[in-house]
Amino acid sequence: MFFKNHGFDNISPDDLREKRDKGEDFLLLDVRTPAEYASQAIDGSHLIPVQELAHRVAELPRDKEIVAYCRVGNRSAFAAAYLARLGYSVKNLEGGILAWNMTQDAAFMRVS
Repeated sequence: MFFKNHGFDNISPDDLREKRDKGEDFLLLDVRTPAEYASQAIDGSHLIPVQELAHRVAELPRDKEIVAYCRVGNRSAFAAAYLARLGYSVKNLEGGILAWNMTQDAAFMRVS
């Protein structure tokens, strides 16, 4: 990926699910548009569109890890690189919400 080695790591949907299941304390940051967020979002996420991030960065906690996501991972990689440069502990959801949804479907099919 283009943003590799820019101060953050990617996290897989399965690893994110594991973090949630363990009850780890982190902020899930959606950097898509309000319309995308209204259409579908990962439960518990906080919306700050990537184009507003520079003006709203003070809303983000410095004392917990941030996991950023978008549709496929490009906007969130940009946001993660930006936040990492500012000193935040941040990860990018690999494949974005599309990958999240695919693994959710796969997990449901395994259970059924």
